[in-house]
Amino acid sequence: MSFETIQLETDSRGIATLTLDRPGKHNAMDSRMMVEIRDAVRGLDADSAVRGVILAGNGPSFCAGADLGWMRDNFARSREERIQESDVLSTMLHAMDTISKPLIAKVHGQAYAGGVGLISVCDIAIGVPEARFSVTEVRLGLTPANISTYLIARVGARNARRLFLNAHFFQGDEAVQYGLLDKVVPAGELDKAVEAEVRPLLDCAPGAVAMTKELIAFVRTHDAEANRRHTAVLLADCWEGEEAQVAIANFFDKKPPPWTVDDD
Repeated sequence: MSFETIQLETDSRGIATLTLDRPGKHNAMDSRMMVEIRDAVRGLDADSAVRGVILAGNGPSFCAGADLGWMRDNFARSREERIQESDVLSTMLHAMDTISKPLIAKVHGQAYAGGVGLISVCDIAIGVPEARFSVTEVRLGLTPANISTYLIARVGARNARRLFLNAHFFQGDEAVQYGLLDKVVPAGELDKAVEAEVRPLLDCAPGAVAMTKELIAFVRTHDAEANRRHTAVLLADCWEGEEAQVAIANFFDKKPPPWTVDDD
């Protein structure tokens, strides 16, 4: 699969790096980029050799949000076409949020509007103190419609009010306070910090990781009784599964499980 607006590489360990690649536009997303991100993520999700995905941006910024040229083009479209274009963004975010592999954001430079939305669908987000964030939609007569589902889930309604209503600009340390980022590190240590999140994934059972991502999504959207019933069945499913049986047998035999990757 070839792309025009992103780069996609997978290393020998099964760690993929999806890099937004419109550096001259600060990686602002047009319709083509959204489709390419969506299709790439779906492909990574279906690839059993992929163990995790790093999301990064080429050039001076992570992602400056949606391309305003794309926004302007939608003014001339019909109502039905506008909804279809908005749905391109919506389906991209959904694909990223529901990918069965851990998704890790590596954030630098600008992350505005839809760029903040990209961070919010990642499982882990590491950035630099100088990174600059804002949910800028209301400055442009818009509302953060498609990203709101994911961003409110990540930072909570209280912080969403703080960030959505006046397009507050903030940097890395404040992003950690809101829960948008998990950690900030000096720019020279960003790659090392992301690798520190990646490496432990390679000791974890891929099927169990995928099941646990589904578990988190289920539990956050169901009540206590539904969760009780679901989780009782889920643990029984694990006991019946090959991964748990192999891993626990290997534990007693003092052997590593077969999915562990040796970097040496």
